[in-house]
Amino acid sequence: MVVSIAEDLLRTAAQNSRLSLQRTQAGWLLLGALMTLGPSVVRYHLPKMLLLWRNVFPRSLKELEAEKARGDSFTWQVTLEGRAGALCAMRSFVAHCPELLTEDVIRKLMTPIECAMTMMSHIPSVIKAHGAHLKASAAMVRLRLYDILALLPPKTYEGSFNALLRELVAEFTLTDNSANTTTSLLRSLCHYDDSVLLGSWLQETDHKSIEDQLQPNSASGSGALEHDPSSIYLRIPAGEAVPGPLPLGVSVIDASVALFGVVFPHVSYKHRLQMLDHFAECVKQAKGVRQQAVQLNIFTAVLSALKGLAENKSTLGPEEVRKSALTLVMGALDNPNPILRCAAGEALGRMAQVVGEASFIARMAQYSFDKLKSARDVVSRTGHSLALGCLHRYVGGIGSGQHLKTSVSILLALAQDGTSPEVQTWSLHSLALIVDSSGPMYRGYVEPTLSLVLTLLLTVPPSHTEVHQCLGRCLGAIITTVGPELQGNGATISTIRSSCLVGCAITQDHSDSLVQAAAISCLQQLHMFAPRHVNLSSLVPSLCVHLCSSHLLLRRAAVACLRQLAQREAAEVCEYAMSLAKNAGDKENSGININPFAPGAGSRRDALSRHQGVNITETGLEGVLFGMLDRETDRKLCSDIHDTLGHMLSSLAVENLSHWLMLCKDVLAASSDMSTAAPLGGGKDEESEKKDEMDDDTMFTTLGEDDKSKPSVAPRWATRVFAADCLCRVIMLCENANKAHFDLALARSARLKNPKNDFLVLHLSDLIRMAFMAATDHSNQLRMAGLQALEDIIKKFASVPEPEFPGHVILEQYQANVGAALRPAFSQDTPSDITAKACQVCSAWIGSGVVSDLNDLRRVHNLLVSSLDKVQAGKGSSSQLYRESATTMEKLAVLKAWAEVYVVAMKIKKEAETKPKRVLKSTEEDEDDFGTVDELPPDSLITLVQPELPALSRLWLAALKDYALLTLPAEFATQLPPDGGAFYTPETIDTARLHYRNSWAPILHAVALWLNCTGFNASESTEETAAAMPNSQKCATSIMLNQTPGTPPTTKSLPEINKDRMHLILGVSIQFLCSPRPEEPVEHVTSCLQALHTLLDSPCARIHIAEDQLLGVELLSVLHRLLLTWDPPSVQLLVTGVVQQIVRAAQDYLQEKRNTLNEDDIEEKENPLALGEGGESGGLVPGKSLVFAAMELLMFILVRHMPHLSSKVSDSPSHIATKSHLSDESARLVAATVTILSDLPSLCSPAGCMTILPTILFLITRVLKETAVKSADNQVPPPVSAALQGIKTIVTLPTVKTDETQKQWTGLIRSTLASILEYSQPEASKPILDEVSVLTAIALFLWSASTEIIGVQSLQNGCMNRFKSALNSCDPWVQAKCYQLLLSVFQHTNRALSTPYIHSLAPIMVEKLKAVERSRPNNNLELLAVQEGIKVLETLVALGEEQNRVQLLALLVPTLISYLLNENAFASACTASKDLHEFALQNLMHIGPLYPHAFKTVMGAAPELKTRLETAVRASQASKAKAAARQPPPTVHSTPTIKLKTSFF
Repeated sequence: MVVSIAEDLLRTAAQNSRLSLQRTQAGWLLLGALMTLGPSVVRYHLPKMLLLWRNVFPRSLKELEAEKARGDSFTWQVTLEGRAGALCAMRSFVAHCPELLTEDVIRKLMTPIECAMTMMSHIPSVIKAHGAHLKASAAMVRLRLYDILALLPPKTYEGSFNALLRELVAEFTLTDNSANTTTSLLRSLCHYDDSVLLGSWLQETDHKSIEDQLQPNSASGSGALEHDPSSIYLRIPAGEAVPGPLPLGVSVIDASVALFGVVFPHVSYKHRLQMLDHFAECVKQAKGVRQQAVQLNIFTAVLSALKGLAENKSTLGPEEVRKSALTLVMGALDNPNPILRCAAGEALGRMAQVVGEASFIARMAQYSFDKLKSARDVVSRTGHSLALGCLHRYVGGIGSGQHLKTSVSILLALAQDGTSPEVQTWSLHSLALIVDSSGPMYRGYVEPTLSLVLTLLLTVPPSHTEVHQCLGRCLGAIITTVGPELQGNGATISTIRSSCLVGCAITQDHSDSLVQAAAISCLQQLHMFAPRHVNLSSLVPSLCVHLCSSHLLLRRAAVACLRQLAQREAAEVCEYAMSLAKNAGDKENSGININPFAPGAGSRRDALSRHQGVNITETGLEGVLFGMLDRETDRKLCSDIHDTLGHMLSSLAVENLSHWLMLCKDVLAASSDMSTAAPLGGGKDEESEKKDEMDDDTMFTTLGEDDKSKPSVAPRWATRVFAADCLCRVIMLCENANKAHFDLALARSARLKNPKNDFLVLHLSDLIRMAFMAATDHSNQLRMAGLQALEDIIKKFASVPEPEFPGHVILEQYQANVGAALRPAFSQDTPSDITAKACQVCSAWIGSGVVSDLNDLRRVHNLLVSSLDKVQAGKGSSSQLYRESATTMEKLAVLKAWAEVYVVAMKIKKEAETKPKRVLKSTEEDEDDFGTVDELPPDSLITLVQPELPALSRLWLAALKDYALLTLPAEFATQLPPDGGAFYTPETIDTARLHYRNSWAPILHAVALWLNCTGFNASESTEETAAAMPNSQKCATSIMLNQTPGTPPTTKSLPEINKDRMHLILGVSIQFLCSPRPEEPVEHVTSCLQALHTLLDSPCARIHIAEDQLLGVELLSVLHRLLLTWDPPSVQLLVTGVVQQIVRAAQDYLQEKRNTLNEDDIEEKENPLALGEGGESGGLVPGKSLVFAAMELLMFILVRHMPHLSSKVSDSPSHIATKSHLSDESARLVAATVTILSDLPSLCSPAGCMTILPTILFLITRVLKETAVKSADNQVPPPVSAALQGIKTIVTLPTVKTDETQKQWTGLIRSTLASILEYSQPEASKPILDEVSVLTAIALFLWSASTEIIGVQSLQNGCMNRFKSALNSCDPWVQAKCYQLLLSVFQHTNRALSTPYIHSLAPIMVEKLKAVERSRPNNNLELLAVQEGIKVLETLVALGEEQNRVQLLALLVPTLISYLLNENAFASACTASKDLHEFALQNLMHIGPLYPHAFKTVMGAAPELKTRLETAVRASQASKAKAAARQPPPTVHSTPTIKLKTSFF
């Protein structure tokens, strides 16, 4: 749009002569401004621009010649303006698009530029012919030409050097210029530190613009926009004043000087010599004022050239060039004009730097020494003393070390010349330069220098302020030289330190603000090196007084010092500042002088600063600094205030919450009508100047009315944005401090214990109010900051419960405020960045689960719906107020917000499906129970999103396709669609990338959820797409499906579409996970992994990833890389989830293949089991094998959490041998890893299994050994249950046992069992092993791998010993579990396995159970052990053969009867004992009918048993009858049992 307007202006300029000039200027101005948008935009329009530039200038010399003869003065004026405009646009292009400056483009640019250079020589004749008014236009062309040449590499215009240099030299030596115009650059080319000599500190005041206009050089202070309209868009160099470009005459000379500095290093020595001689000649010929002007310009050019040489690291040239330069410079050291002397000193130093030869430096230094010894006049003394300082400054301490002694002695002598303050100033300034540049080499001269400085401070009259300033500088330089030594306690160091402190004190008491500023910076240095020796109690209050000085430099120094102090000792600083306010209050009442730091009889200035001084109110120093932010315009000062407040906030905010929140609130709450509110932190008293001049009577009469009459100023937006940022920082600091800040119940109880405790959650209403005020302000920046604060508040407080209403959260009461804060951000005229931010807050609010009322939810949801309509309106529809990338940002933010809401909605829905349904209570109870009244039904959120899903899913896929294309490496740039994607235009590609990078992750997750939910059945039917998208996007969609726009889209089949979608999602994920940048938020990584996990839930995706094994391998290796760089356990857990999905997919696919083989190939003798990795040979190829890739990754996780698993890690010297207990997260991770490991063998052929099983079994048994540690509550840790489950999975593998692998398999099983037995040997050093887990593992082997183990005597003995020790354990839980496991072993179908165990262990069991009669159980656990034992005995009875039944019952029945109690004992027994009685009785009742014959035989043999049994039965029946009479409904008595969490059988 901009380009077409500019082109029209340039084209129509010729048609209407009245406006030609203005149209030409405006056209080029627009094009120049367009260049500032950077390469991505300009690249698009470059060919057109090059053509425009070429057409402005004549094509050939012939045309140039012909041109001279044509035209009148007006057409020439338009032509020259047009050419100047074109050159200016070129300059803007070169400055802002350096990436586009290829050799080819430079060559094309040089054509018009060379033409302009040639034209310069013709201009004088044109001016002669058409009048002098063309001079300004011609000068403008020259200015533009110099500007662009200075930016291009000099090599490109080497051929034109001669002509160019002639022009340049003529320009600044004023050859054709009758006016004595001087350049404005000399100040900036001289060193900043020399300002004290030139008095240019005046530039550093609040009224700089006025001071500038009083300066002697021709144009200072007269900068204005009309001198050069292009300054509207060209960036101002940092630190330059805003009143813009200087008058044209000065600007041209400035540009010529700058270009001379660029070209000079590339010119031959011969020409350098000619020019230097020519300069000397020019100076000689000029007279009077003109000579001064020429000399200033020439010196600026020489300095510029020397600076260019130093930057290019080239030399000045042979002897004659040096000689010529030296003559020129030395002549000026005696010039009466101080700025020329300064420039000459500077030039001398730079020459020494460029020549870099010791002899040359020695010669120059010697010359100055001689001159200083002989000369008596002030001028040469000052000039040559500065020359010494500059030599040291540019050559450094080492290069000029041998002259140090002489230089110092001469300068110390000159400094004592009391007759001339000027000589003292210059010599002390040089001394300071030498101290600075010599560094540690100066250490030997510190004492004499310091004593001189102190002497002079006491003897030089205070009216010579420059001398005192230089003394201050010397003092600072000395402190820096001594440095950290100042902390020492030696005698000499103590003397030096006290001298420094005395010096600081004297300078602090000086009446001049610059001297005071120097004192402050000295104290600041001292505080850095020896903090203990600086007395803050006096320093801080004096700094506070200086904060309201009328001198900028003093305020700057005070704030810089406060910034340093606040970094270390913020609390003390604030305390001392407050004490100042208190003192002020007391002293004002008693009428004493309230500034304790002013000397007794202060000057008028002191009275003034005292009058303003104490402006610290109850808001403390922080309040004053916030107030200063509104008044100060100096960039450095404001940045220091921000830093100081930042340091104070970090140290003090958490301890002093309400104070800081009040501060922020005062700043944010200040609306434009401030007439009622009190001024914050005491405004600067503007009328104080007048008051000083009024006499006392009037002063007293006006004091009372004064405060009422003055309206105070509201804080500016920048200050308020800073306050909003502070608010966010306070929230962040509290998050790292204490949990109670985000827990209302905790905070209240802590507050009750100690009322001084303060917590963020207690100020929630203030936080919301501040965020609301900021988010609904007029200032866009403040709205952004407010929305950011609101988002932080929502994220941090969303889950904080409301203690008074269980089931509710604390934020619910603020729903209306949040809604009201968001609504304005969605209005039509809101800038895109604010709408984008508001979308983010919306999704955070909806997703936080705070909103409990469907109508409230709908209100916020409608905001998102309205913005979605905007997105669907397509590319061209939005009003073009902002550039296209703003639209991209807004649309992607909307899609991201919807994606986040959809993800949360699906999560809520999933949780609701897995949760058991709640039984609805009867209506009476409902009244009391808050939990159920207004809780949202779990599917309400998804019902709000559902209607938008068809459109959303399409837009999401389109955004993902855009993102995928934009992340392609540069060499595939040709694959990008020529007219942009669905949401970006090709000109804004670079900025669009950023917006895509911020929003792709949630969109990816949402797309994966949607595809998984629809089961990949949604096809992109053309009619729907057409209905959902406007024209501009139809085109984009067709591009995405890789067709040329305009052809009817070929309808793809659903499988093809799904394949494309899979490739898109996997491509985006793998590309990102390969190398996520470290600054990438962890949410992106988790979103991406969750998306992959969700995707692999659907069968379609599983088949896709299993069919192409390399894809799985690729994904696994990328995940492995991710683990190497990302540590958070949450990421690692998600990775294991994805790995498990990949392995499961491969398992399903392989099983499917084996099944089909089983059906098809029964006739053909191919073995379906040989399918799987490893084939017949058993080899796994790294890089192609899924199993290998998975094992690499899983091994990495295991070793990361259990380093001793790897011999490499445990043998390394850095490894610490102590075994730490696994944290919960680590335990879950290890468990997940073990589970996947045990699934891997099912992916292999039998031979492949033999390759990997040794490793897998080793890892699983080691994990079992390390984690099976006994816990107090008998809980089984997740890694143990995973390891046991894994052992079961592997031992029961169906595919392994083939004839070839049988032997190896048997060996593996036996050695694994042997390892487990070995690990479970009880040792004194190890933590107590969890016997139950080890026994379970043994039982698993006995149960599932009986054939491999039968007959191996050593294993059998080992297993029996473990069971024996468990039976004899003193822990009833272990006994109970042991009985349970033995039951399974005894019941084993293979008698050969179970018989030895029965023979060996049954007798011990019987003994144990008999012994119970003497020690009855006291608790449920002991009871459980006995019950389990009895069950085993009963099973043995059932297993026994008929002829042995009597002997077996003879063991069981007496044992059971011995458990029965007589009636008296029963009444007094404990519950467990009674339960045992009941249990025994029931079992006996059960056994009798089962084996009637044997039972009778046993009972008959022992009559005392019979009587006990009969008594017990009678008692039982009697009690039952009683109970039945008392309680009509029957109760069922169940036996207490504890169930294992995981069933292994």
